[in-house]
Amino acid sequence: MMQAALIPLPALSELYAEHRPRALAIARRIVGDIDDAEDVVQDVFSRLARRSPGFGGRAAWTTWLHRVMVNSSINWLRARRRRERLGHEPQELASPEAQAVGAQMQRHFHEALEEVNAQQRQVLYLREERGLSYPEIARLLQIPEGTVKSALHRGRIRALAVMEERGQQP
Repeated sequence: MMQAALIPLPALSELYAEHRPRALAIARRIVGDIDDAEDVVQDVFSRLARRSPGFGGRAAWTTWLHRVMVNSSINWLRARRRRERLGHEPQELASPEAQAVGAQMQRHFHEALEEVNAQQRQVLYLREERGLSYPEIARLLQIPEGTVKSALHRGRIRALAVMEERGQQP
């Protein structure tokens, strides 16, 4: 079996100069705002600069870039919607009792986090406290998105178990 030769890519600065307008158009079409689209383009090209892009030469580089831009733009939209949902929903004023229970539950959660391994603790904090998306957490911690999902799942299970062992209601 003959192994496909990888096509050498030009320097990132050349790729950026040549393909930025197209990448920006793709992102703008999806996210709707030029400033937000520029953020997506910058994010994609900065990720390309930090690590191997995953381009294997099986398709044209522009085809691959198009798919990356579409996926990144969609992920950006999802994250924006989540942030808007978390930040702009009107909240009812809680009674003093409800506030005390909420503070106590949060304190129990933070105490349980101390019993979870470091990676799970980081992922739980970024997801539950900061409201970051899976791709955002993966980028921030420089781990695969699948690792984020499994660490979050295992961390939640462990934190709940710790709370139950202590007789605390999750």
